[in-house]
Amino acid sequence: MGWVAGARLTAATSAAGGLGILASATMTFDELVRAIGEVKDRTDAPFGVNLRADHGEVDRIADLLIDRHVALASFAAAPNERLIKSLRDGGVRTMPTIAARRHAEKVAAWGVDAVIAQGHEGGGHTGAIPTVLLLPEVTAAVDIPVLAAGGFKDGRGLAAALAWGAAGIAMGTRFLLTRESTVPDAVKQRYLAAGPADTVVTTAVDGQPQRVIRTDLVDRLERGPRAAVLARAVRNAFRLRRLTGTGAADLVREGVGMRRSSELTWAQVAMAANAPMLTRAALVEGHLEAGILPTGQVAGTIDALPSVAEVVEGVVAEADAVLRRLCGAGTTGEGA
Repeated sequence: MGWVAGARLTAATSAAGGLGILASATMTFDELVRAIGEVKDRTDAPFGVNLRADHGEVDRIADLLIDRHVALASFAAAPNERLIKSLRDGGVRTMPTIAARRHAEKVAAWGVDAVIAQGHEGGGHTGAIPTVLLLPEVTAAVDIPVLAAGGFKDGRGLAAALAWGAAGIAMGTRFLLTRESTVPDAVKQRYLAAGPADTVVTTAVDGQPQRVIRTDLVDRLERGPRAAVLARAVRNAFRLRRLTGTGAADLVREGVGMRRSSELTWAQVAMAANAPMLTRAALVEGHLEAGILPTGQVAGTIDALPSVAEVVEGVVAEADAVLRRLCGAGTTGEGA
């Protein structure tokens, strides 16, 4: 949720009873300091910060989370055991996102507090296993809370996730399409106009599988010559470096870290800046023709822009009603 999960959306989610997660990867360190302060000014409820384990200043960011008593650190890609221990020793809970059972088992052995199991239906970078298969595998394999992600928007989904053994659900696209989201209105309308079959998982953006809405730009990226794609990626890397205040040496260290932790080729590392910069073009600047629209498949079934509070309250109320109905049906059947 880079460029989207800022202080306003994070605070609104936590204040409504969810757990808002602040996206730090697209912020400078000083911007993150201000964003954490703004969330705390808006709500006393717990919230988390998502960070990149391969960030050049990850230890400094971890110290900031500890110092500011942030409740939780989440990771889109697996962190390392040392970082997990450092955060937990400092009182910050940890929750990486995983896309395979073996990944859940590995980070659970490191002592993480919870995991998000994201299925293939999820938006942005995503794995190959559908939620319906991944979630029961993960919940059976680990003894820590598992949140389900990928394909969720309402209380029926929450009830289903609970039946699969999850402790709750994580939603990205549903919160992107709320009134508190800072995504430009015209871009939100483009999301609402998408159908369930209008997304594609492509490696053309940055070399890793990423679910986005299919647009003319995505088609051009998939058809374009490799040299042109790499040239664009290098330009975007330097633009991202300026926006996030990353030094040249840190940029190189991050590239080496990404290659080691994610087993990427150097070409994929070079392309890594494409995703955040092309996302920024659409979700911040509103340039639909020049940016990408990361999304879960669930976008094709969403047709309204409620408030965050309405989303949280609606999900809880519907899940409660579904579970009561199912439990009632079971009781009736046993007594018949």
